[in-house]
Amino acid sequence: MNARYARKTRSGVVAVAITSVALFVAGCGAEEEPSENKPSSTSAAPQQGASPTQGSQASEEPAQSLAVLKGQEGLELTVTQAVRDVGGFLTIKGTLKNTGSGSAVLSGQVRGNETEVIKHGNSLGGATLVDSVGKKRYYVLRDTDGRPLTTTGLSIVPAGETVAVFLQFPAPPASTTEVSFQLPTFEPATLKLS
Repeated sequence: MNARYARKTRSGVVAVAITSVALFVAGCGAEEEPSENKPSSTSAAPQQGASPTQGSQASEEPAQSLAVLKGQEGLELTVTQAVRDVGGFLTIKGTLKNTGSGSAVLSGQVRGNETEVIKHGNSLGGATLVDSVGKKRYYVLRDTDGRPLTTTGLSIVPAGETVAVFLQFPAPPASTTEVSFQLPTFEPATLKLS
């Protein structure tokens, strides 16, 4: 009787162990990182790394500019949208154009000096919004890996080329109707929020 009881107990333990391993493996799949080919669910903003040709096509569409910020080496950042999203974000879209006669190298200062942002390469991660009424400064949002939710991969803009850019911030309160947009090496500008 002891041998039969031991056999039943052993087979029950094996069944529980196999079930536990199967559940563990199934659970591990849920923590899998998203494929780079699929859009990330952390941001409703456009994908990062726009190429100059994509920006040129976007600039052909008529867009009203909210502000034009002049930077170094003939660079101009034209802000065309500053829109609050339903999820509590503020998305800024625009174009970065090189109005100079030669290629312009984007300063490393525009990505900011935070370690998490710097390790992900060139970006517009150093941008901030200042709400002077609410006395708050808002920084570019980051995803769970520390990547800034802004256009990345910017380094050189050839003469006459235009690149579409975006930046995503936490949305200021609904009572805030304008903010100061600041990007290192560019002039600051006041943006009306919609």
